[in-house]
Amino acid sequence: MELYFILSRKSSNLKTKNMKTIDAVSIWDNGTVQEAKILNAYAINVTLSTSATFYYQLFAETVDLTVGPQLAQGNLTMTGEAYTQWEVDSYAWDWVAEQLNLTITGDYVPPVPPAATPEPIEENLEDPGVSAE
Repeated sequence: MELYFILSRKSSNLKTKNMKTIDAVSIWDNGTVQEAKILNAYAINVTLSTSATFYYQLFAETVDLTVGPQLAQGNLTMTGEAYTQWEVDSYAWDWVAEQLNLTITGDYVPPVPPAATPEPIEENLEDPGVSAE
C-alpha cells in the first residue's frame, strides 16, 4: 500500500522510479517563474488505521527531458475517509495530486541515452587473426 522510493536530494542522483508527469504549473523560484512538470511522492509515516504522511517534491524538466531542479517540496497527511479508502498506490497518487491542485498526465519515463557506437576494428588482411593496431 505504501509508495516506496529511494531519495537523494540532488536531482542528478534521484531515482526516477514511480515519478509522475503533471500538467505544468508555475512556481516562483529564486526570483524567476519556473515550470514544474514532474511529481515525486512517497509515504514517510503510516499509522495503521489512522493516517499516512506523504513527502512530495515538484521538479522542473530539463531540455533533454530529464529531472531538473526541485522547485517545491512538503508533507501532506491523509486521514479520515481518504485514509480508509486508500487500498492501492494509484489512489494515493490521485489524492496527493488533488491536495496540490495538480493533474497527473502519466508515469515519468526517463529518456534512454543513445547507445555508444563501437569503434570499428581494422583487421590485418595478410594475417586475419592479427589486428592492425
